[in-house]
Amino acid sequence: MLHLVLFQPQIAPNTGNIGRMCAVTRSRLHLIHPLGFEITDKNLKRAGMDYWHSLDVHQHANWEVFKGSPVAPKRLWLFTTHADRTFWDVAFADGDGLVFGNEGAGAPAWLHDEIGAQGRLCIPHANGALRSLNLSTAAGIACYEGLRQVGIQKS
Repeated sequence: MLHLVLFQPQIAPNTGNIGRMCAVTRSRLHLIHPLGFEITDKNLKRAGMDYWHSLDVHQHANWEVFKGSPVAPKRLWLFTTHADRTFWDVAFADGDGLVFGNEGAGAPAWLHDEIGAQGRLCIPHANGALRSLNLSTAAGIACYEGLRQVGIQKS
């Protein structure tokens, strides 16, 4: 199983889309508070549609609570534009956590420091004039590459 970790996400439809993907792939979703929306937000449920009830989702009051949780992944990879290595340069393992900062500010500097340079990964893109991909798009790319390497459980 892969873990997708959203650090203080701000946009409900992005989180809903990622939740739906996690339900379909049997990945675990971790939401690190504070969130920029209410978890009951109609847009979140709309994006996750009827998949939300099948989702393995865990909410954590903050980063420290997340790290101390018995359901937290042991190894973390931070997806960021501030990385020298691409996600193609690493071997993902079952149980890894793919961490994403929020839509407005990304991950804070202290989180970059905590995970370290070896744990920071980027998704390369051809147009260097553009900053980054949408959060749910980036999470989908990362999740499916991880599943390609680890193997996906089929029903």
